[in-house]
Amino acid sequence: MFYWLMKNVIIGPLVKLIFRPWVKGLDNIPQEGGAILASNHLSFSDSVFMPLEVPRPVVFLAKSDYFTGRGLKGRLTAAFFRLTNQLPMDRSGGAASSLSLGAGAEVLKNGELLGIYPEGTRSPDGRLYRGKVGVARLALECRVPIIPVAMIGTDKVQPIGRTVPSIRRIGVIFGEPLDFSHLADRAEEYEVQRQVVDAVMERLMRLSGQEYVDKYAATVKAEAAAAAAGIRPDDGEHPASS
Repeated sequence: MFYWLMKNVIIGPLVKLIFRPWVKGLDNIPQEGGAILASNHLSFSDSVFMPLEVPRPVVFLAKSDYFTGRGLKGRLTAAFFRLTNQLPMDRSGGAASSLSLGAGAEVLKNGELLGIYPEGTRSPDGRLYRGKVGVARLALECRVPIIPVAMIGTDKVQPIGRTVPSIRRIGVIFGEPLDFSHLADRAEEYEVQRQVVDAVMERLMRLSGQEYVDKYAATVKAEAAAAAAGIRPDDGEHPASS
């Protein structure tokens, strides 16, 4: 009920009035059955703009940090994410990430739409970065199509670090569904998972017009943080000034 009210009564009409989003390819979303909406990730607001344009509810795998904040702001943020159909996604790898993907698999098996950002985090500079294989594992194991979604201009509306969005028009492009069912019997093979996610990222690059970087966005962010802190890349411990 909260999701419906926010989308159709409270936030949705206001957002569409202010930002006047343009949309292409909406008919590529299946009217029923499970499917993955795999989107590029330019801004925190992507998780607001994209599901507003989809007729069906979208459950998102969102960064787990949004659910663990402290204080009043942290609790309100966590409550908002839970009430708007978002599930915590642990990106640390290993068993924790597998458990998060399991929650996403349940969504798909229930015939729902699952939104996921293959890059794993927001782009630090507007370019498109290497995708992680979680989206491929879900698609292959659950035998569902992947619909590439290109967000256009959301990084200008709310870049990283900005709380109050700028008023700019944004766009959303839903690409044709990608069917990898012929590879489902090889779902556990990393090479197949990499093949699938690379195909998704290639389609996202074409839809969004972004420059592609064959490197994980999280790695680029970590390197930038280390450089800002004066950490030498050779050992990762000592300040450059030492």
